[in-house]
Amino acid sequence: MKKFQSMKNILVPVGSSENAASNLQYAIDLALEINANVYMVSVFQELSKAGGLSKLSTILKEDTEHRLEEVLSQVDKKGANVIAHTIKGEVLDGINRFSKQVPIDLMILAPRSNSIKEEVYLGKTSGKLLKHTNIPMLIVPEGAKFQPPKTMLMAFKNGTFEHDGLLEAVRQFKQSFGTEVNVLHVETPETTAEMMEVTENLKTIQTSYSRVEAATTFQAVIEYFQHFNPDMLCVIRRKRGFFKKLWEKNEIHKREFHTSKPLLVLPVQE
Repeated sequence: MKKFQSMKNILVPVGSSENAASNLQYAIDLALEINANVYMVSVFQELSKAGGLSKLSTILKEDTEHRLEEVLSQVDKKGANVIAHTIKGEVLDGINRFSKQVPIDLMILAPRSNSIKEEVYLGKTSGKLLKHTNIPMLIVPEGAKFQPPKTMLMAFKNGTFEHDGLLEAVRQFKQSFGTEVNVLHVETPETTAEMMEVTENLKTIQTSYSRVEAATTFQAVIEYFQHFNPDMLCVIRRKRGFFKKLWEKNEIHKREFHTSKPLLVLPVQE
């Protein structure tokens, strides 16, 4: 098994949400515990230089920089290394480009990255990032303050984790905070014998193991969540996994899924 590599870089996209400061504070408090850097980024659309729009692009960039300064002024850095960056272009493309320059170990998002309808759990921007990036992601409840998670419920259908790196975020929480990792291995009508196997890299970090039957991983989490009552929920970003029924759209409504606990989403296996 490869040597443990701790998280070094946490990415916090800053949008127009009123929750941006508390989300950044959560990231800072976590970063201090694990000795990581925090990169706060905000995206602005660069307009065509034709027709005198370059001046407007400059104004948009300045507004974005002011937004970062405003959010940063509302948090207590507590000595953490916080680096602010503006990124030009569209959100998804901009963050993917940034992550190629700076290796990101965890992206922290608020469920609703913009102030939108109350019935929405995951807004369009957050949903798009969840769906189209492959960075470990922690979706933090609005206004939540960081508390070291004592217990984590990790739910999945396929117990094969081909690369240790897929479990790095879980291993970080376990090593840093002694988090108990309670595994919920879900057998569904689609399950194959190979999917019911569990690789050694998961066995080394799990605290308890439960095999259950359910129609979907999603249904199993709903059924067993109260039994485990975890401080954090962990699922896998597989295209036919936890978010299968929600995958065709970016916006996720609370009636489809909602949790008041931090949701850790691990990368999909390539």
